[in-house]
Amino acid sequence: MIPQQWSSPCGNQCTQKYAALTQIPWRVFCKKGCNSDGDTWEECLEDCNEICYKDPVLKDRQWSAYIDRSPGSDSYSEECFHACVSGCAYKFDMLTENVNKVRPNRPPKPPPPVLKPTTSPPVESKTTAEDVPSTSA
Repeated sequence: MIPQQWSSPCGNQCTQKYAALTQIPWRVFCKKGCNSDGDTWEECLEDCNEICYKDPVLKDRQWSAYIDRSPGSDSYSEECFHACVSGCAYKFDMLTENVNKVRPNRPPKPPPPVLKPTTSPPVESKTTAEDVPSTSA
């Protein structure tokens, strides 16, 4: 058996697409899309949403979304989702233009609140010539 036969054609396509050493995590998520249990394109996309985005574990505690398997920051979750979707696309032979239209089923995050800079009055130095010694140690 030659190395190309060790994994599925879908997995091989993920390996080729994410060949760079720095892209190993995205290769893994692409292969998760290939190996999804979903029998349809839509089910595979739902699996990608579940893999890459984590809902809060504790109700009304947004920070608890990071307790479990979420890849981390929002940008990582988005990259994970797109890699997983590409695996689904290889699995179901989808066209690239259809794949590029897919978006996660998560609402966009609200923009961060704008903080107004606080200005404090300048602090006057109360050092006088008497406070500074005139000779060196």
